[in-house]
Amino acid sequence: MILKSVLNQSTDIDLLFQALADPTRRLMIELMSGGPVAASNFAKPCDISLPAVLQHLKLLEGCGLVRSEKRGRVRHCMLETAAFARIERWVEERRMSWHRQLDQLEQILAEDETGDSP
Repeated sequence: MILKSVLNQSTDIDLLFQALADPTRRLMIELMSGGPVAASNFAKPCDISLPAVLQHLKLLEGCGLVRSEKRGRVRHCMLETAAFARIERWVEERRMSWHRQLDQLEQILAEDETGDSP
């Protein structure tokens, strides 16, 4: 059961990082960092067609980084902070693990220098 949970989390993180791997999608996220953006307003700064914009937005929505809502005839897109919090947690967990390992290495090296090793 635990392995299945870890695998599901891994799949979620994989999808988030795959979405962020594309420079066009990262630019779209940058544009949304100031607030909601009309879907049609991505085409020019991203230098892509509106159908391509919609494909990128579909992928971003599918992995949970972005949500959209229709207001009248305009679809507005905004960031979903929960997905970014998952990425932040994943990175923080890796950082903490690396620090623990470095602390252990530092302790082993210090013991070797003082001759306190078992």
